[in-house]
Amino acid sequence: MKWLVLLGLVAFSECIVKIPLKRVQIMRKTRSEKNMLNSFLEEHAYRLYKTSSPGSNITTHPMRNIKNMLYVGNITIGTPPQKFQILFDTGSSNLWVPSMLCTSRFCSSHVLFRHLESSTYQPTNKTFIINYLSGRMKGVIARDTVRIGDLVSTDQQFGLSMEISRNKEVPFDGVLGLGYPKFSFSGVIPIFDNLKNQGAISEPVFAFYLSKGNPEGSVVMFGGVDTSYYHGTLNWVPLIEAGRWCVHMDRISMNRQVIACNDGCEVIVDTGTSLILGPRRMVDNVLRLIGAKPQGSEHYVSCSAVNTLPSIDFTINGINYPVPAQAYTIKGSDGNCYITFKQIPASTPRETWILGDVFLRLYFSVFDRGNDRIGLAQAV
Repeated sequence: MKWLVLLGLVAFSECIVKIPLKRVQIMRKTRSEKNMLNSFLEEHAYRLYKTSSPGSNITTHPMRNIKNMLYVGNITIGTPPQKFQILFDTGSSNLWVPSMLCTSRFCSSHVLFRHLESSTYQPTNKTFIINYLSGRMKGVIARDTVRIGDLVSTDQQFGLSMEISRNKEVPFDGVLGLGYPKFSFSGVIPIFDNLKNQGAISEPVFAFYLSKGNPEGSVVMFGGVDTSYYHGTLNWVPLIEAGRWCVHMDRISMNRQVIACNDGCEVIVDTGTSLILGPRRMVDNVLRLIGAKPQGSEHYVSCSAVNTLPSIDFTINGINYPVPAQAYTIKGSDGNCYITFKQIPASTPRETWILGDVFLRLYFSVFDRGNDRIGLAQAV
């Protein structure tokens, strides 16, 4: 049966819908750019806190990678289609974009949805509020046709943001959540569930390939798995509980010595987070062991020392996933190499880590809703 499931995921790869992604930069060294990064981390930390409480038609969507940090792709909403640059986010469950009625600073530099220009737009009487550590977002729920490449979700409910108190410089217009319906606001059915229910995809699976160097070449694929994006076999890890993309991690080690997650811990696999996040005490230990020096809220090492630093191994379901120093450091404009481990600025009931794009550039990831599991394999 296991092999039948696997064959079902990888068969007919020519039918995969691939959405291109592009890489965008969110980590810079100016004061305003640092504030943008901190705001971005705070938002995802708040979301983590909330979620930590108690033979296929495969659609592949290309994404763009912005300076090794964040991956975004295009979708359209409405009739005729209006295009938006979106963050595909496994850590949330809703689609939202800013409305033309938004007067917040954020909206002044982003594409706004013009509802009066869409013949398929339908208003609702529902509203939503999302509270972040750094502010909040308020808006209304609407219905319209949403297209992700060749995939079409008709009568899709989504959020139209009217008020957004967050840094306006984030390099995307909105977010498309790929989390479970459990965490959807206002009872909205997430777009992935709608696509599944409407028969647009034959397998309830999506996967990410994030390019390591080139801004182009990254994809999110829907409906199955294209095996050309990874080496070896997929290692499947069951979710701790159906409803969130969180699995058990055995330990984190360096030079064969356990440095965190000593007794096992939770790890959230999150395409909406650019870095690797963990508890303050554990992250401080990692920074100490690699000899990182503080500079404001960042930590750095000399770039000449990067090749001498050890890999950090994340052991998940008995499999080691090494992250070399070349992957967990990023060269800044000042010539220093900055460490991509950051503390989660919110308390969680258990030791919890978030593996973001730093990890996912190395490992092709498959999110299998049908079997409540995540697959990982070495990316090409």
